[in-house]
Amino acid sequence: MSATTAPSRRFLLTLLVVLWLVWGTNWGLIPLAMREVSVWSFRASSCLLAGLVLLAVARWRGLPLHVPRAQWPTIAVATCFYLVLWNVASALAAVLIPSGQAAVLGFTMPLWAALIGWLLLGERLGRRMVAALALGAAAVALLAWRGMSAYAQAPLGVALALLAALGWAVGTLILKRGRVTVPALVLTGWQLLGTAVPLGAVALAQLQGPPALPSWPSVAVIVYIALVPMAVGNWCWFVIVGELPASVAGMSSIMVPVLAMVSGALMHGEPLGAVQLAAMACSGAGLWLALARPAPSGQR
Repeated sequence: MSATTAPSRRFLLTLLVVLWLVWGTNWGLIPLAMREVSVWSFRASSCLLAGLVLLAVARWRGLPLHVPRAQWPTIAVATCFYLVLWNVASALAAVLIPSGQAAVLGFTMPLWAALIGWLLLGERLGRRMVAALALGAAAVALLAWRGMSAYAQAPLGVALALLAALGWAVGTLILKRGRVTVPALVLTGWQLLGTAVPLGAVALAQLQGPPALPSWPSVAVIVYIALVPMAVGNWCWFVIVGELPASVAGMSSIMVPVLAMVSGALMHGEPLGAVQLAAMACSGAGLWLALARPAPSGQR
């Protein structure tokens, strides 16, 4: 999944910041995108557009679009768990419960990835990573605490958000263990196109007549989500996954629900106070532990 030259550490950190921004501000837009279309139509159209754009960019950059036949099963299974399951479950969760709270539950992914890797794959977690995950869990708990009333009123939304997080974790671990060698730009494009196929089939099956075109504001939101959070965000994510251990890559996304809370406060007037600031501090400390280089043994 890596390119011919490994990305620099500064480049990876830049991708992390871009990922936080485009994914963190995305959650508040999902309910707006689904005002006039179903979750199936919304996700199928955005995945199709994002996949085509990424493959066109890959072709323009001279990257081969070919995927080795032996790697297709790994990519297909990972796509089903991450992109198909994640896109449907997370979108429905963002409608059933407040979008910021759906982001909080959806981004428990690094906790699930670390737990699965430890229990089922025999991966060892160092003390720094355990501490980082504990801080990440504390950040999620602080953010989730404010939304307990919403969770109680919509248990299906809670279940769908957690299911999305679990699917994302499993799909990420499958890609890491499968040693996929396709460039991230090409991999992301094919996975998004592959996701559009089953979602589009369901959307077409639900039609009971000629489809009604949504209004231009809804189209604008869908196009933005397709080109920025889905195309750019997923490309950033797959580059990061290709270069970092799965647990560390998952931990790197823990700032997204914090930014989702901030964007929710700006877009929808959701409260932003001491609890959210404490969660930001936990997230920042956990990220520093997960991503900072440990000091040499003689300098500790």
